[in-house]
Amino acid sequence: MRVAAVQMNISWHDKEANYSKVSFLGAQAKKQNADLLVLPEMFSTGFSMEASVTSEPADGPTPTFLRSLAHDLEINVVGGFVLDQGPGGRPRNVSLAVDRSGRDLAIYAKNHLIALLGENESYDPGDSVSPFEVDGMKGACFICYDLRFPELFRLVAEQCELVMVIASWPAVRQSHWELLLRARAIENQCFVVGVNRVGDGGGHSFSGGSAIIDPVGEILAYGGNQEMLVVADIDTSRVNEVRESMPFLKDRKVY
Repeated sequence: MRVAAVQMNISWHDKEANYSKVSFLGAQAKKQNADLLVLPEMFSTGFSMEASVTSEPADGPTPTFLRSLAHDLEINVVGGFVLDQGPGGRPRNVSLAVDRSGRDLAIYAKNHLIALLGENESYDPGDSVSPFEVDGMKGACFICYDLRFPELFRLVAEQCELVMVIASWPAVRQSHWELLLRARAIENQCFVVGVNRVGDGGGHSFSGGSAIIDPVGEILAYGGNQEMLVVADIDTSRVNEVRESMPFLKDRKVY
């Protein structure tokens, strides 16, 4: 499977501008024969706490755009937006996975909300994981701050070969992002795709560092601090090979 991570400079609160940019970068990924396109957290608005701007229903413009993009390019797509929960609760920061035909594969609500940035005051957290299968590969997607909580990744480790982390990870803690991505790959012996944005928004700066990492922590592709596609090929046989030669997961105790 060829994965293309979209490291983009998100236009603040400008959904149409971001749709246009993703359409262009998606077409470039298609020309590179990508099978899976992965977009950052809240890619259509930026990491905003203004729920009146970000929140959409399940058939709103951003999820509809993701489905159309996947269908038109015949490529699997994962991207983040804010899902309106209706009168039952506050909106949720989610990722949506869509297959090549535009059919929803999974939706995941961010479990860990970063109080340091006030996210917990605008949104409700999720409380479960949402593994799915894409082109025969078992995967899961987490969102930004989730990366700091390895126990969440353990819930899917034995059933997943690919874990994605879509993010708006501030530059001030960039070294943590890059270290934790490799740690999650090594400890769970799976491919990890981390997709971060670049540029400025909401009073924060973002330095990218998107990466595609193999099951022993080797970086297959890396994005610096510029807008770009980060592309690499991944193969489930590599996961099986690592887990058979170093069967560390089998030795894990559950307390």
